[in-house]
Amino acid sequence: MLMGGPNMDGDLVLVGCGKMGSAMLDGWLAKGVQPSTIWVLEPYPSGRLKALQAQGLHLNDGLPSAPALCMLAVKPQYMKEALPQLKGMGATVFLSIAAGIPLETLAQELGGGPIIRAMPNTPAAIGRGITAIVGNAAATPENMQLAEGLLQAIGETIRLDAEDQMDAVTALSGSGPAYVFHLIEAMAAAGMVEGLPEDMAIKLATATVAGAGMLASKSDESAAQLRINVTSPAGTTEAGLKVLMDAKNGLPPLMRQTIKAAADRSKALRDS
Repeated sequence: MLMGGPNMDGDLVLVGCGKMGSAMLDGWLAKGVQPSTIWVLEPYPSGRLKALQAQGLHLNDGLPSAPALCMLAVKPQYMKEALPQLKGMGATVFLSIAAGIPLETLAQELGGGPIIRAMPNTPAAIGRGITAIVGNAAATPENMQLAEGLLQAIGETIRLDAEDQMDAVTALSGSGPAYVFHLIEAMAAAGMVEGLPEDMAIKLATATVAGAGMLASKSDESAAQLRINVTSPAGTTEAGLKVLMDAKNGLPPLMRQTIKAAADRSKALRDS
């Protein structure tokens, strides 16, 4: 059973245990899932996985006949190799976190049972991720609740209205951490131009972005209102925002281009 999540009777299968799979596994264990109920298929197991094997975790030890849920955490290019070995697993719920592989494609290999797609992001590694999910027609409310309970071990979850929203999710929250990291780089570089030493500029930029993000997530006020709160008339923040918010060359049009480019690429990968 997941502490703080739904009751779960049966085994969990984790196919692929790279960075995201490892974050998921650590989250499950932290929430009280017993190692003996987890079956991991991973061709290049880490030392930590081998240590958990001594605690009862099943590592490359075949598959249980009818696990409660099977999470597909392999890279998209390895999915075709992984899927055939997962056929015939009864009423198992399949949960895929592989980008760009639609529910229909998964169903062609796995059958007509419950299949759920999820798009997490890299802050999952510290339990601060957000994951969007959508299920096929066979996925029941109980199946969705089970998937959410498991995914909430690495952060928040949100349900999509339709699968075609997944490209936008991929572009916004899936790829979004990279945009934020680049923002930190750009802020630090600009601070250096204004005379700050590199280590100080990086520390100030990193802490500012992290702190502002935390404030936005904890506050009842919107991001727009928080921006207004810190902007004094005719002050330094207002001067900077005039550049950043320029309708033609500022951040809004640039971000629209960025999200569109990523969403277009997600669609192209999906359709290829």
